[in-house]
Amino acid sequence: MSGGGDILVRAEGLTKLFPISRNLFLRPTSFVHAVEDVSFLIKKGETLGLVGESGCGKTTLGKLLVKLLEPDSGHIYFPVDGEPRDVVTLPGRDLLRFRRQAQMIFQDPYESMNPRRTIYDTVAEPMVVQGIGSIREREKRVAEMLALVGVSPPQLYLFRYPHELSGGQRQRVAVARSLILNPSLVVADEPTSMLDVSVRSGVMKLMLELQQRFNISYLYVTHDLAVARYMCNRIAVMYCGKVVEMAEAEELLGHPLHPYTRALLSAAPDPDPGYVRPPVEIKGGVTTPVNPPKRCRFYDRCPMAAQVCEEKDHPPLEDKGGAHYVACYRV
Repeated sequence: MSGGGDILVRAEGLTKLFPISRNLFLRPTSFVHAVEDVSFLIKKGETLGLVGESGCGKTTLGKLLVKLLEPDSGHIYFPVDGEPRDVVTLPGRDLLRFRRQAQMIFQDPYESMNPRRTIYDTVAEPMVVQGIGSIREREKRVAEMLALVGVSPPQLYLFRYPHELSGGQRQRVAVARSLILNPSLVVADEPTSMLDVSVRSGVMKLMLELQQRFNISYLYVTHDLAVARYMCNRIAVMYCGKVVEMAEAEELLGHPLHPYTRALLSAAPDPDPGYVRPPVEIKGGVTTPVNPPKRCRFYDRCPMAAQVCEEKDHPPLEDKGGAHYVACYRV
């Protein structure tokens, strides 16, 4: 995948396997292939959406990108002190500097905060870990961030506990915590899926406003194609640990090429009650990620499957024209 000098992060061949069974000598024999040989890039100030069904590896990929999980193989190139460095091999001191620039917003605002710590403690924790500012400076900075994300007046919330806030307020606090260090990359793991529909649009609009203001890049993980269309510049579709299609958001949603992407779109709800949806072409259930064969992961469910799909390894992600990448031998 090509790109210019405005690339913020480039991932190459990321793989993460989770052992689930061992032999008599305690050596792993079976693995969940959560992420396998995934490559992509994110430009400065853009949002890359990561969509797919539950269990396809979206959250694992997001955690690999911010080094909450260690990849089994692959590289993540990210500017540390102005120079692109491989985050996978960064030493401790440089890794601390990397964490200033890469943060994560978790899916569940009820589980991502310590119930025994105040809102001030929660939002100020990254500053404490990084040794930034005095107590007074931290309190001022936290108050500014809470006001910026719409938790105001901040003085009323600084020393409250998470259970005293609504779900929407908690997620806004989570956004404030992720931005307190002025990061350049934020991985947002379905940040609105646990919220009421009435407050989702407010949080999404807030994230877009903050992106414009601070030139933040997002990896936005979601299973909702409507959210991906609203939030993302480009979209990558994952299936069973592999990225099977990636393109500009409108191009991918308007002209899907991979059969799995077409199936996802055909399953999305339509606001027109009179619209008759064509039947979904794919067959069977979700492919198991445990020790999958080397062939195309979608082979057993694909209406276009042919002999070449069974005999060859999983197809690589190739540009089919106009930066529209697809992993399929038949497209």
